[in-house]
Amino acid sequence: MKRIISCYPSDFEQFTKDEFKQAIEASEGRTIVAETVVTAAPLLEGVTNAEVMAAFGADLIILNEFDVFTKEIHSFTAENPIAELKCLTGRPIGINLEPVDQTGKLLEEQISLPAGRCLNPESLIRARKLGVDFILLTGNPATGVTVQSILEAIPLAKEYFGGLIFAGKMHGAGVKEDLLQIKTLTDYIKQGADGVLIPAPGTVPGVTEELAHQAIQAIHQLGGLTLASIGTSQESADEDTIRSIALSNKRAGFDLHHIGDGGYGRMPIPENITALSIAVKGKRHTYFKMAQSVRR
Repeated sequence: MKRIISCYPSDFEQFTKDEFKQAIEASEGRTIVAETVVTAAPLLEGVTNAEVMAAFGADLIILNEFDVFTKEIHSFTAENPIAELKCLTGRPIGINLEPVDQTGKLLEEQISLPAGRCLNPESLIRARKLGVDFILLTGNPATGVTVQSILEAIPLAKEYFGGLIFAGKMHGAGVKEDLLQIKTLTDYIKQGADGVLIPAPGTVPGVTEELAHQAIQAIHQLGGLTLASIGTSQESADEDTIRSIALSNKRAGFDLHHIGDGGYGRMPIPENITALSIAVKGKRHTYFKMAQSVRR
């Protein structure tokens, strides 16, 4: 087994789901996850945001707003865009699927989502057939996803999708509720999720290192992974802010460090991906990932 931070692109082709999870655990809190909105024009003409994020140090890539039925990515055409991006980047690819709660009380007007972005048996089966490596059961702004709807969606995801499953909210998603209820977060793991999303300390109001640490300890005791999410557009903040969040994540005990899609071109500021990576794993491992060829 290799750690994620030591892997070449060819290593990912051989991973089973369990080996993928173990590779993250073995990296001891040094896995970088970068996210981009695929419905927006890319930051740079002629190259996908996924390629840019990989070049600046991302270990894993998330495609937000990816519809598994239309398979559309702005300015990028491929019969199977997931497989093609995995080939171009040499990175595992994940997507968000949103278990919308139609009964939730929203703070703003609810956004209606197509079936290919919602969690349902058909979208899960299609994601698996496309070769998606991991899914996040989460909610974008104003979608009305709730902690309860995520909890209820996990068994369905486990039944129809064969890759890693992460569950949780990066922010309110239009609903005011407690995102750090330890019982709910541990129930995600008990229901079959492989990992839990928790807002990084310093992003969502009230999420402190101490509260995050308590939740992480409870999740780890059940064998689950924890992902610290920056989903509040602070991915477009200055590099010092990113470093501060990164070190808070490390002190709290997170396994993965996510950086969201709220920067220019609907991806993180590229330099902020590198700043996050250097803060949590140093220049040696960061440059190793940035410099390696996808043909290795």
